[in-house]
Amino acid sequence: MASLHEITTEEVASQLDRGGPVVALESTLIAQGLPWPDNLETARESEEAVRSAGAIPATIAVLDGRIRVGLSASELERVARSTHFLKAGRRDLATALARSLDAATTVSATLWIARTRGIGVMATGGLGGVHREAATTFDVSNDLDELGSADGALVVCSGVKSILDVPATLDAMETRGVCVVGYRTDELPGFLTRSSGLPLESRVESPAEAADLVRAHRALGLPGAIVLTQPVPEAVALDQAVMDAALLTALEEARAERVTGKAVTPFLLGRIRHATAGNALVANRALIVSNAGLAGEAARELAANTR
Repeated sequence: MASLHEITTEEVASQLDRGGPVVALESTLIAQGLPWPDNLETARESEEAVRSAGAIPATIAVLDGRIRVGLSASELERVARSTHFLKAGRRDLATALARSLDAATTVSATLWIARTRGIGVMATGGLGGVHREAATTFDVSNDLDELGSADGALVVCSGVKSILDVPATLDAMETRGVCVVGYRTDELPGFLTRSSGLPLESRVESPAEAADLVRAHRALGLPGAIVLTQPVPEAVALDQAVMDAALLTALEEARAERVTGKAVTPFLLGRIRHATAGNALVANRALIVSNAGLAGEAARELAANTR
């Protein structure tokens, strides 16, 4: 139920009351993940992809200390133009509200908010996870814990961000009971590349099959989210060798400049965009929009069989 700390748009609230399909979209990729004006264009295209699939988009952020479930056109642009927004994980939400801050929500925060409003489907680009050198830094994203507790939620993505320790992240999701499924693939997508080379035990071929899997998961009362992984569109995917070289350089620069904490991911992604002459940005935008569309289709299938 909404509170004094939350505003849900009439469109989203009405759709939820009817049991119609709604897709939650995160906002850190707008405020911190992509440069202006690509971030606003991608956000708009993602919302349109959800609508074209027959669902309602609910981009989530914190504005002036109030959680917003669904943003107006002007609010979406405000997030995209921001230079001061807090990057808020689940743990940071109370701070943002208590101090009346503006904050963009990560996967963990977006998913937690979405579930409290009864939104069971979310789309993003790549998930957070176990960072490289986590054995000494202990840098592990809260995304993993939220996915482990997001019982029956469907999260559509293109795998985990390739700047992470991908095998360790996949193992960590298994430990937390998170069901990772390939969409028309037997391998975990590599975010900006088509594959990480890591095999997946489950795959589906259509949004309807994905919805069937989610319903079975929920009917059993199983813990954890279902992560549906879709490869970046082939036409814009990065070559693996190019990606590896760009990432290696970015990691060396991050160490040299002593970048830590929440700043690591946007720093590395920015360096990779530069090293690939902007091709990484093209791929990132394409996969974000594609995942939003697939999430919309899956949400539509789920709603059609539960009403």
